[in-house]
Amino acid sequence: MSSMIGLFLTSQLLLLVINSRNGIQHRKNSWQDGVSGTNCPIPAGWNWTYEFQVKDQIGSFFYFPSLNFQRAAGGYGGIIINNRDVIPLPFGMPEGDITVFISDWYTKSHKRLRKDVENGVNLGVPDGIVINGLGPYRYDQTLFKDGIVYLIINVEPGKTYRFRVHNVGISTSLNFRIQNHNLLLVETEGSYTVQQNYSNMDIHVGQSYSFLVTMDQNASNDYYIVASPRFVNSSDWAKVTGVAILHYSNSQGPASGPLPDPPNDYDTYFSMNQARSIRWNVSAGAARPNPQGSFKYGQITVTDVYVILNRPAELIDGKWHTTLNGISYLPPSTPLKLAQQFNIPGVYKLDFPNRLMSRPPKVDTSIINGTFKGFMEIIFQNNDTTVQSYHLDGYAFFVVGMDFGVWTENSRGTYNKWDGVARSTTQVFPGAWTAILVSLDNAGIWNLRAQNLDSWYLGQEAYVSVVNPEVDQSEVPLPENAIYCGILSSLQKDQAQRVNFSGATSISDSSKTVFILVIISLIVHSFR
Repeated sequence: MSSMIGLFLTSQLLLLVINSRNGIQHRKNSWQDGVSGTNCPIPAGWNWTYEFQVKDQIGSFFYFPSLNFQRAAGGYGGIIINNRDVIPLPFGMPEGDITVFISDWYTKSHKRLRKDVENGVNLGVPDGIVINGLGPYRYDQTLFKDGIVYLIINVEPGKTYRFRVHNVGISTSLNFRIQNHNLLLVETEGSYTVQQNYSNMDIHVGQSYSFLVTMDQNASNDYYIVASPRFVNSSDWAKVTGVAILHYSNSQGPASGPLPDPPNDYDTYFSMNQARSIRWNVSAGAARPNPQGSFKYGQITVTDVYVILNRPAELIDGKWHTTLNGISYLPPSTPLKLAQQFNIPGVYKLDFPNRLMSRPPKVDTSIINGTFKGFMEIIFQNNDTTVQSYHLDGYAFFVVGMDFGVWTENSRGTYNKWDGVARSTTQVFPGAWTAILVSLDNAGIWNLRAQNLDSWYLGQEAYVSVVNPEVDQSEVPLPENAIYCGILSSLQKDQAQRVNFSGATSISDSSKTVFILVIISLIVHSFR
């Protein structure tokens, strides 16, 4: 499954814990993808059930609303997929499992932020950085007023905990660190990693990491947990730092002193070298007993190459748009997947260019024509002035290279062709490129997008169509609860207008779970 299950609308914050099971071939089917290219929006007051197979990936993920800037209003939650019981963890079982959401935060409503972006107004400095929606701790009395509610994480001395940290923000890269504690990286977005200690980690928009943190300090006082902005150059940003508290059960007093130092902002290679150091644990089993490294991606012949160049927002026909290869995505009224299923012509074109064309930028519904079981190389070239994150639904891809400057054919000589980490969201630094390799074994229509919400909302996305030419069971059929809209709206049946809330916070059944039904109850009238 993809690391982002992009639910259209949800009013609840849930943490789902799921056991990985063997079953059908793929991680997720595009009928359950929850983005505008594959699903119609869930009408206000309706319920809709997501049903997806949990297989081939384990680890830390999250879901969020995917329309109309709604992620800025919240509605996200964590998803944990555990190893099957017969497959051991590549580390000792931690004493506890802690999910942490870090995010930039604005007092403006998501509607106001959306309107600003439409008018070409930069999002600017957020009003704060929040940790699990709370904070910051009042570490500086001159910056923060008294009475702010902040997060406290309670721990026992000597024990080791798994921290699953997600950047669920709008557009800000954040550096995560815990005062006087090492972060032992063990997993990212469904892949176990080579275990390495970090004093801090840059976590870009949409990315997820798991760290083992051992409570090996004395308990003379509490410790700061910090999330601070990265790649910003205004002094105003110094006022927006998220701070929570790590509290030992035998602590003798509050956290004190200065916050732990962030990386040097003038060291432009620090974050890139840190990202390059993250490698796949090729000897560990994950959802399957065989080692992850048995998939020798470096020996597979590439069948398609796309060099995808982004540009900052620009005026096209009098409106602000962002583009990939000169095209700003135009969502059709009938989702692409439904149009494909019912053979409706004229909804989209399979003509997304594999490089920037010598023509003016345009707004269009142009999608990538992928080759089923092909092996695609995608190079993201960032011509913007900020870090951008890119995500591909339905797949984990191998991050094989990144560097500053312009990618050339010779850049392939720097690729990691053995243990580049498999994940689904990668950062692309300003004035730099990132290369990924992906095996197109999952039939469907899949969203490729910027995770930075302003870039995504203004059109920086495309879709990859992967069609199996043979008639078999590789793709899940149209579900019975499909919602119809656009040209097919006449097929839609009414649904009782009711709102139900599930009190469940975890789903786990190692004995018989083959698929999971996630019931989402909606209160969305104010989101329109």
